[in-house]
Amino acid sequence: MANDQLRAYQQAQQANLSGRELEAMAFTRAALKLEDAKKLTDNPQEYGKALRFNHLLWTIIQADIVEPENKLPPEIKANIMSLSIFVDKQTAKALRTRDPADLETLININRNLAAGLRMKPEETTAG
Repeated sequence: MANDQLRAYQQAQQANLSGRELEAMAFTRAALKLEDAKKLTDNPQEYGKALRFNHLLWTIIQADIVEPENKLPPEIKANIMSLSIFVDKQTAKALRTRDPADLETLININRNLAAGLRMKPEETTAG
């Protein structure tokens, strides 16, 4: 029952969030999962779950930026696509090596993007 109440609360919270806030939350969640995965290198299934979650998030981002309805400027789309290709390569490397250090780059990218998404637009243009 408590889990049902928690899920209902989380769904109500998410219904009131903006797209930027939801994206920031997704990047934060991926970073936290990757942070936890650093302690799971001896458990390939759990370690892989964190990387698959992150990969899925970035696959969704890739799919979104190529949609004709996406109004981001072409330069930003290109930058995001380049970053997502790097994330794909880093994810494959982390899966292959299972070295916790290989997760740090992914964690930092996700955290930085989450922080940027949480900034108010006027904060991003101020000097």
